[in-house]
Amino acid sequence: MRVFLSVARKSSFSAAADELGASAAYVSKRVRMLEDELGVRLLHRSTRRVMVTEEGERVYKWAQRILDDMDHLMQEVSTTRQEPRGVLRISTSFGFGRNIMGPAMGRLAERHPSLKVRLEVFDRLVDVAAEGFDLDVRVGDEIAPQMIAHRLASNERVLCAAPAYLARRGTPRNVAELAQHDCLVIKERDHPFGVWRLLQGREEHTVKVTGPLSSNHGEIAVQWAVDGRGLILRSRWDVAELLASGALVQVLPDVVQEANIWAVHPSRLASSAKVRVCVEFLQEYFAEHLPSGTAEPNRPEMRGGRLD
Repeated sequence: MRVFLSVARKSSFSAAADELGASAAYVSKRVRMLEDELGVRLLHRSTRRVMVTEEGERVYKWAQRILDDMDHLMQEVSTTRQEPRGVLRISTSFGFGRNIMGPAMGRLAERHPSLKVRLEVFDRLVDVAAEGFDLDVRVGDEIAPQMIAHRLASNERVLCAAPAYLARRGTPRNVAELAQHDCLVIKERDHPFGVWRLLQGREEHTVKVTGPLSSNHGEIAVQWAVDGRGLILRSRWDVAELLASGALVQVLPDVVQEANIWAVHPSRLASSAKVRVCVEFLQEYFAEHLPSGTAEPNRPEMRGGRLD
């Protein structure tokens, strides 16, 4: 059933094989065995892709329910042993994944050797439940109501630019003047492209920004900013060293964009030992390793549910 769910999610035998760490022949054989046992065709196979049949859709829902119950059983046993086990699948964004989550997950695996961590990075918002992830660690406060979210750290994005750019174009004196500057726009996972929603005290501003350069990769945009190509809106953790060295200068210091760091997971995993351990570890890790200005919340904050 697990093999079938993976093939259905990925619409591909080879992609499912990669996810499961098995051969395509093994995956194909397991699906065929399940079809023979149930006496129905679960998948339409073609040279281009694999599609789930009507019977396969029904089996998918039942298989997910059955395996969820088995996972809950295993997690309850794991909780009594105080040692999480099994595969923990985590998704996050490019820059945060490389710079922050990569080292953090290495430390988590070292602390819990019975846990197998799989970290995947995307430039899009992940459907955590549908794509089979246990957690999505995201920067930003837009979270669907059906998900449970635990705040891992407080964070905000700040406006900055290189001294060379400010000498050439001048420093913006207010939010409205940002529209007249070369702004380095980043295609975030869950934000409208080229629209900056900013806070100045309790006052909210929305400004449409443009510029000659844009990217879906934050590290590229940061390098453009260092090279004097324009203004950038970036998380404090990402530009702290550049601000400290003087490579970048913060502008409009009383203007920020709130972008806290959250662990998001489906409600069905609310009692999962491995999810609990990961959330608690990340809160501890971020409090110790994120730059000053990105801090652990004073109290646990949750949306959509409670941590059992």
